[in-house]
Amino acid sequence: MKKSLIALNLLAIFLVGCQPNKEAPKDEKNMLPKRKQPKTIAYELKDAKQWLLDSTLTDTEKELVFAVNRTDASNFKRMDTVIVPKDRSGDVAYYFPFPLSVPYLKDVDKIIYFSYPTQTFAAYECGELVRTGPTNMGREDAQTPNGLFFTNWKAKKTISTVNDEWELKWNFNILNKGGIGWHQYTMPGYPASHSCLRLVTKDAKYLYNWADQWVLADKSTVLVKGTPVIVFGSYDFKAEKPWLKLVNDPHALDISENEIRQITEPFLNEILAEQENRVNSKLKVQNIKADT
Repeated sequence: MKKSLIALNLLAIFLVGCQPNKEAPKDEKNMLPKRKQPKTIAYELKDAKQWLLDSTLTDTEKELVFAVNRTDASNFKRMDTVIVPKDRSGDVAYYFPFPLSVPYLKDVDKIIYFSYPTQTFAAYECGELVRTGPTNMGREDAQTPNGLFFTNWKAKKTISTVNDEWELKWNFNILNKGGIGWHQYTMPGYPASHSCLRLVTKDAKYLYNWADQWVLADKSTVLVKGTPVIVFGSYDFKAEKPWLKLVNDPHALDISENEIRQITEPFLNEILAEQENRVNSKLKVQNIKADT
């Protein structure tokens, strides 16, 4: 009887296909974000310090403007010219370049993208965007490598191996021997890290809880890889900040569904194979528990 039930569970998993995240925080579990679309997407240049003097600004508006300038509150105050959306009533996803839906990814349970050219990230479940925001990636002499990675181990707080004065919060490693991962850290508004992927606190915490860790068979053998992560593109360190182009063309940085497909296609078989391995490994654990 136990073996029959296990077989039925296995069949159900493969018939249903891509599964929504069941390990997210309770208020985010199995739910796509409810998004309000702004009437228009248009930007204007402003003096950062002068703009902050406007007493009518809400915290939500400020947070959005910090995000589109790829920065945080403390660093925004140090900036000169910034871009500001004319209509700030929409959800942050409408001001960022990744598409809200990518049908090509419908069979991929979870995947995260980091775009070097736009300094943004996006997390998808079954092809639907669940999170996006700004990032500050590796500086010119310590660039974040491109390619496919998988999430490894994580720590709510750790100390950098490069400098013991750097405290990294909500750290999730994607390149174990290279010491590269995403974490919360100061966001100056341009690629400034030592190869890591800097995020604001709320995004780093979300991805920390959302992504899957690896599973080790022993200290040196990976039994199950974590969530796939694709880093792509390049950044022109000698040009002006790319998002300043949005003033003249609000779609200048848009990433199309087709571009996501082209970026992902070389890695798709490996991604799906590792995803199946995770499912099968969970079933093996269930089998062991069922037989004991």
